[in-house]
Amino acid sequence: MFVQLRETLQAGGRIDRAQAEWLFTACPDEELRELAQIVRGRYHAPTAATWLKMAIVNYTNVCVARCDYCAFYRFPGQPDTYTLSFEQVRAKIEALVSLGGDMVGFNGGFHPDLPLEHYTELFDKCRATFPELAFYEMTIAEFMFVAKRGKWSYDAAAKAFADSGTRWITGGGAEVLDDAFRLRHSPGKYKVEDYYDAQRAVLNAGMGSTATMVIGFDESLEERLNHLDRLRRFQDDEAGRLTSFLCWTYKPYETELGGAEVPLNEYLRWMATCRIYVDNIKHLRTSVLTRNNDAMMGLAYGADDFDLPTEDEVTQSAGATISHDFEGVLNSARALGFDPQHRAPFGAWNEAQ
Repeated sequence: MFVQLRETLQAGGRIDRAQAEWLFTACPDEELRELAQIVRGRYHAPTAATWLKMAIVNYTNVCVARCDYCAFYRFPGQPDTYTLSFEQVRAKIEALVSLGGDMVGFNGGFHPDLPLEHYTELFDKCRATFPELAFYEMTIAEFMFVAKRGKWSYDAAAKAFADSGTRWITGGGAEVLDDAFRLRHSPGKYKVEDYYDAQRAVLNAGMGSTATMVIGFDESLEERLNHLDRLRRFQDDEAGRLTSFLCWTYKPYETELGGAEVPLNEYLRWMATCRIYVDNIKHLRTSVLTRNNDAMMGLAYGADDFDLPTEDEVTQSAGATISHDFEGVLNSARALGFDPQHRAPFGAWNEAQ
């Protein structure tokens, strides 16, 4: 099987779902790395890797989704809920700037009382105050909730965000894109095709978006492969408009679901499977946020990019640890033979990257 797959990939071909399953479950590590590097090499030099520094600002913890894997959210009316003012958001962004940061991502809850205009006004103030930074303004999951709560169509809501100056609504909130998984763990969110309808509207409005995945809950391999298969088809249908794919791992601490963390080798093998199977997304990003320095090993399994996080309360509340020893992470990459280079934030999806 390995020789056949190597020949297919060297010729620029594509694997099928059954072959992806074999890669993850049976292919020896060394051979799996080799195959992942072949597909990586279609886009990137062997030792190339890029990074930037970013904060994820969690502007509210009020949420009605009740996902059992989340330790961050608070239901409306609980005493420790919060919604940050612009001044509080600005202080968080100033902390990022003091650390030499490049980008701000926003991520909050499904707040039932905040209209679409609340977000566009907040993000507009942030862009005006920090014109030197890039902003990833909310996630597809939040966008869907805001649109539905305000009785906006996805197309109309996407146009409103784009007209207000938003350039990015990221693919966050995907977790595992399989309807059976979603029904078990986050029935208050959405179904898979609804998610992609919203993401298509975002792209059609001229904004950029990304793909994400989280592994390590109780999902089956079939559910994981359903995610990859649907993502690859979406990227094919949308002519490659998703800029990057970030895969990270569930943190189980203080959550209702609980469980144990995915072993590092399983994460790395899944990263390689993602790189080989989802061959139509240029940038595969490894997660320093959830794997710390070990994330650099993902570069050998097909990843080419990563961020150095400065804060993210969502994952920190579930056990993620964030260090500002940025040079230590970069040295881990160098020790593995990579040459990590600082990059500017990705531009609009149709800019050459």
